[in-house]
Amino acid sequence: MPKSATKLPETTDNDAAPLARREAAGASKATGTQAFSKFMAVLQLIADAAEPQTIPQLSRASGYPRPTVYRIVGALVAEGLVIENPRTGTLTLGPRLINLASRSWGRSDLRVAAADALKTLRDTVRETVHLAVPSELGMVYIEKLESPQAVRMTSRIGTRVTLYSSSVGKAYLCALSEPRREALLAQIKLERFTANTITDLDVLRRELAETAQRGYAEDREENEPQIFCYGSPILGHDGQPVAAISISIPLFRRSDTPLETYVVPLKAACRAISDLIAPVPGDLL
Repeated sequence: MPKSATKLPETTDNDAAPLARREAAGASKATGTQAFSKFMAVLQLIADAAEPQTIPQLSRASGYPRPTVYRIVGALVAEGLVIENPRTGTLTLGPRLINLASRSWGRSDLRVAAADALKTLRDTVRETVHLAVPSELGMVYIEKLESPQAVRMTSRIGTRVTLYSSSVGKAYLCALSEPRREALLAQIKLERFTANTITDLDVLRRELAETAQRGYAEDREENEPQIFCYGSPILGHDGQPVAAISISIPLFRRSDTPLETYVVPLKAACRAISDLIAPVPGDLL
């Protein structure tokens, strides 16, 4: 061998095998990353669109072939991240994604942002107030401020209530876009808790329409006997609900002027929190 030549280290079969595995793993990782990027690109297009999109529109916007978009959308729908309108074929963000997004606020930042408004509300109405976030097909209390009065509602942080029998649930449902609301309603099993619980889906839809018209939700002893609740949603930057607040009142103590006593301060608290978590873009300058 000439002196200028460099002798390469010899490799054995044992050396080659790990190298091959590493190269294969690297190729697999790169392929997985590319596939994930495509999923995220399509999901972002659906989220950013001013109107619900169809697969041909997503294909044009993304530059991906229609068969690729069909596969991506099929997987997103199967996981609840996207829902498809069966009549129009248009696509919007699904309930699972909304729930995941709300949880990023729900366990930390949202409680901090809501603290002052909740305290002001509780001190104003002198009744128990709850802050709740969506979780799967229900709502979970993540904060509670007790009424200073001797007789009050019994509950605790972590309590789970339904979307259809609680004021926080109705407030959340009413603030959703119709496709998102209907996607949730299609999955809900209506169980009876009291004589006043709504167990008919058509009746529930009418109740939600009336709730949207009046601008606040009511739980008229539908979740617990002798407890009347008012609820209102907290909206995120996209105008969609991320949480809701309720005021829970023993029926015997309910005011004869509920709008002034409960609803006005409740809606003011929700607006204040919404402004904190979803500031107007100009306010950031």
